[in-house]
Amino acid sequence: MNRRNFLRLGTGAVMLGSGVTAIPLPAQAASSYRAVVMVMLYGGNDGMNMLVPLDATRFAQYTSVRGALALKTASESSWTTGPLVPVAGGAWGLHPRLAALQLHFNAGRVGALLNVGPLARPTTRTQFTSWRDSSTPNLLPESLFSHSDQQKLWQNGVALGDTSSVGSTGWGQRAADQLSTRVYSFGGNSRFGTGASSSALILPEPGTDMTNMVASITPSNPWAPAQKLTSASQLMMQSPVSASAQMNALATLRKSALAAIDQLSATIKAVPGGSYSAIDSAFTKAYATTPSSTATAYSQNLGKQLYQVAKMIADNAKLGGTRHLFFVSLGGFDTHGNQLATQAALLSQLGIGVASFLQAMISLGLSDAVTLATMSDFGRTFKPNNSGGTDHAWGNYQLVAGGAVKGGGTWGTAPEYALGGSNDAGVDSWEQQGRWIPTSSVDQYAATLLSWLGLSASQNAALLPNLANFSTANLGFLGA
Repeated sequence: MNRRNFLRLGTGAVMLGSGVTAIPLPAQAASSYRAVVMVMLYGGNDGMNMLVPLDATRFAQYTSVRGALALKTASESSWTTGPLVPVAGGAWGLHPRLAALQLHFNAGRVGALLNVGPLARPTTRTQFTSWRDSSTPNLLPESLFSHSDQQKLWQNGVALGDTSSVGSTGWGQRAADQLSTRVYSFGGNSRFGTGASSSALILPEPGTDMTNMVASITPSNPWAPAQKLTSASQLMMQSPVSASAQMNALATLRKSALAAIDQLSATIKAVPGGSYSAIDSAFTKAYATTPSSTATAYSQNLGKQLYQVAKMIADNAKLGGTRHLFFVSLGGFDTHGNQLATQAALLSQLGIGVASFLQAMISLGLSDAVTLATMSDFGRTFKPNNSGGTDHAWGNYQLVAGGAVKGGGTWGTAPEYALGGSNDAGVDSWEQQGRWIPTSSVDQYAATLLSWLGLSASQNAALLPNLANFSTANLGFLGA
């Protein structure tokens, strides 16, 4: 039995990495508070259909290549293919299921980063062609187009994975350690929240009574093996002096987890209708999903995770400190087939969830203090496959949201919308499918967020070892 599964037996969904204390730091003034919320879209979201250029030239190129998967400016009854929602002064169109974000986009609270992905260093198509068969690990990211590897690289923040100086840790927890804070996850376990000596606190959904989890370490189960496990758990709770580093570490973990239960149980348990009226109002507001149907964020998986984050941010003084990082996730984006319907349903969750979260932050007076940003395994091929879907690619579009965002437009450089063009990683004609070589790196993306959160240039350089390979560390999408 591994260490994490063993901990789950005694603390339910609450997990802590070793070396993380649950004792809150002294509360600070709200004006100095800042938080970053990362939204992981597992499977590889198709950014090319999340945000579409509306200028005549590129829209014609997009429509020509995308064919049956192309979104349209005209409306249709399911809002699966249209209407594209104009933003950025009409230069770009959001997927129709992201209509809830139009108001925030046009108000400057949402923007998009173009063509970002794991890079070891700036890479042109000529260089990629030369390097891809060289087996030189400091030139190109490892295992391109692989789900598990690219998820790892996005969350690791280093294009070389476990061979790098940061090992198997995530840039979120590395930053948290520097800031003497922690990562709080409502999206399960992740590389993002894994550190060398500490890990994210993984928390459950609304309505969960964490105080009842303590019952799992009382000897009420008559089954003999369960009683033995309970006895062992209770011994570890007593922090025995032991020659075993693992036993002492487990004792510390269990004590910290129970301390977290005492600290956070009321916040976690709260559901709409309680004391968080401003947040409840935002997350129970109905948004249109089609011309004839609506949904609330709280009725959806991602929305419930963001509801939990919003309550934690409202209670930031209880958590202690002035800096927090959060991780939430939504899966299902591996759209090799039936992409139009599948992505539409998922983007409904993203659009409604983020819009509700932004409104909650505005109502709390914390809009300028919280930044939300997306990440995903990779983009998807510009050229569709023969199954009504797209395949694994590389560079992708990401959304950034919050009052500190210099929103209303885009940052970075869009790829050339041409198969076999200057950004296409396909060399031979058969592989020219629009797998975009990124023009901005995950390192730069993370460094921009972490600089705003308070890390210095030298701290970012240590946390993101490949950052020095890029002439611009900060991509400029956040204010001071």
